[in-house]
Parts: sequence; C-alpha cells; structure tokens
Amino acid sequence: MDAARKGPSKIRRTSKALGDGRIRLSRAGLHEQAASRLRTLIIRGSLGPGEPLNEADLSDALGVSRTPLREALKLLAAEGLVELRLNRSAVVAALRPDEIADLFEAVSGIERAAAELAAVRMTPRDHQKLRGLQERMERHHEAGELRDYFEINQQIHGFIVACARNATLKATHDWLLARVERARLLALSAQGRWQESVAEHRLILEALEARDAEAAGKLLSHHVRRTGTVASDLAAGPAPAGAPAALETNAPDRARSDP
Repeated sequence: MDAARKGPSKIRRTSKALGDGRIRLSRAGLHEQAASRLRTLIIRGSLGPGEPLNEADLSDALGVSRTPLREALKLLAAEGLVELRLNRSAVVAALRPDEIADLFEAVSGIERAAAELAAVRMTPRDHQKLRGLQERMERHHEAGELRDYFEINQQIHGFIVACARNATLKATHDWLLARVERARLLALSAQGRWQESVAEHRLILEALEARDAEAAGKLLSHHVRRTGTVASDLAAGPAPAGAPAALETNAPDRARSDP
C-alpha cells in the first residue's frame, strides 16, 4: 500500500467510524458483509448524510479489495442509503423531507395491513413475546437508554409484520426497513416524540391482544405516519437542540423478528 493511502486518510472520519483497526471479513460473500457493516454505520448515524465514502479508506478499513466494496456500495445505493457519483466518491445519501414522506406513507400501509392480519393470526406465544418486548422497551425508555430502546423498537415493528405470516408483506417491509430506520432514529430526537412513541406502542399491543384488527391497523398506521411527519419536519430544518448522538455501532445489524 502506497504512502498516500497510509497518510492523512488514516484520520478521516470514515476510518474513525469503522474503528482504529482493520475489520477482517471472511471471503464468503464479502460484498454482502461489507454492505452490512456500512449499512449499520449509516443507519446509526456514524456516517452522516453527505459524507464521502472514499474507496481507499473503506478498502483498507474493511480489509477487502475495491471490487467487493464497489458491489457493496451498489447494494446500498439500491436501498437509497448511498448516492453513486460519476468519477467521484460515493456519498451517504441525504435525508430528504419529500422522500421521507413517501417512505413512511408506504410503510404505514404495509404495517397497517400486517397489523390487521397479525391481530387474528397471532398465537398466545406471540402475544407473550410481544408483551415481553414492550416491557423491555419501556425499561430502556425509563432508563434513558436510546440505543437499546431503538433496537427493541425495530424488533417490535418487524415482529408484528412477521406475525401477519404473509411472506410478500414481510419481504417488502424488509426491503424498506433500512431506509426507514435512519428517519425513525431522527424522529426520536424530537422533543416529546420518544414519550409519545412509547404510549402509542402500548395501545397497539392492547389492540393486538384483544384481536381487534381494525383498531390495531389504525393505531399502527397512525404511529408510523406520525413518526414520518416528525422525521420529515426535522430533516427540513437544523438538528434540534439536545438531539442524541449517533448510536453505538457494535449491535447486530438485524435482530431476528420471526415469530
């Protein structure tokens, strides 16, 4: 490796986000593994909107050649997390208010349909697991542990969709999830939205346990749309005072949500 790559690039923010040492990946599915690592960093805010993704830095930090790295960036571009630019470094995609509105409109429809199906298809064991997740999430809220709260929150949304037991709904939801996660985290930085979100989740749980499909669908749809509105408003203006710092990035990329 030449001196130019070992010099100033070492202190760039991208390298800091990836860690001081190299993160070695196994040879199988290198581009998927690189994409997974970068996806987590982008969603959690360690790599912010508009930040350049220098191929030399990323190749060095991840311990992969540029070929799998470029494939990883293409995957992330397809998910709307990265913008590829001709003859220039790729950048982390911006959070744009109009795109956030479109995304949450779509996700609210998917999750509403899923909640309606889940209300009549969930088993007692599913109810028990969902209540356990709700209780854990509320404990993290009471302790002010945003990182852990956010992880459980994502598990709950994924679990409700999985409980619909509709493979097409779940696949569509999974495809949109990475793009939505960044905006959901942004919304939690709004004054009062975190508390509001907890209360909304309680009502959704109660409707699902009562097997009230109409109420469960309406409540979850409203919850998702409200989050999208808050995130869109924040993306249109400066970061709010007291907004949480980027979440830690040593958590699993995806928590399993299968019922």
